[in-house]
Amino acid sequence: MSAKSAINKEIFAPHDERMLGAVQVKRRTKKKIPFLATGGQGEYLTYICLSVTNKKPAQASITKVKQFEGSTSFVRRTQWMLEQLRQVDGIDPNRDSPEFDLLFENAFDQWVASTASEKCTFFQVLHHTCQRYLTDKKPEFINCQSKIMGGNSILHSAADSVTSAVQKASQALNERGERLGRAEEKTEELKNSAQQFAENAHKVRFWWDK
Repeated sequence: MSAKSAINKEIFAPHDERMLGAVQVKRRTKKKIPFLATGGQGEYLTYICLSVTNKKPAQASITKVKQFEGSTSFVRRTQWMLEQLRQVDGIDPNRDSPEFDLLFENAFDQWVASTASEKCTFFQVLHHTCQRYLTDKKPEFINCQSKIMGGNSILHSAADSVTSAVQKASQALNERGERLGRAEEKTEELKNSAQQFAENAHKVRFWWDK
C-alpha cells in the first residue's frame, strides 16, 4: 500500500472523509525552535493533504500529516478549512519548480515538494477543488504555470478542437454543396444542349425529307 493510500485509510476514512490529493513536502526555511525545547521526536516525513467530507454539504480541508521515523502510522497535525486558504504561490511560472507557498488566514508556510511533477498534480487538484467547493473568496493562484490550471485549459482546448472540427466539416459540406451545385448546373446545360441538338436534327431531317 502506498503512503498516500495509507494516509487516506488511517487519517481520513475513519472521519467519513476522502482524500483528494497529497504532496510530500519539506520546509524551505527551517522553523525556529524555542531555545528550551528538548526531547524532539526525531526525523519525520510531512504531507500536505487535501480532503473532503462525504456528508452533504461537502466541506473541503487541507491537513498537515506527519510520519515519524521508525513508525508505520501517520499523525494528523494542523488542519485548515479550504475557506481559510487565501493564496497559493507557485514561485516560478516559467519553469517546473518544486517550491510553493500556502497563505492561510492565520498561517504562512514555505514548502518544497518531493518533485515538481507531484507539486503540479497537487496544484491541479487543489485548483479544481477550490472551483468546485468554494462559492466566495476563492484563493488567489499566483506565479503558476498555465498547465497547473489544467482543468479549464484542457476543457478549453477540447472545446476549441470541437469547434475547429465543426467548422472544417461545415466548410467541407459547403464546398461539396458548391461542387454538387456546379455539377447540377453542368448537367442541366448538357441536357439543354442535347435537347437543342435533337430538335435541330429533327428540323434538318424534316427539311431533307421534303
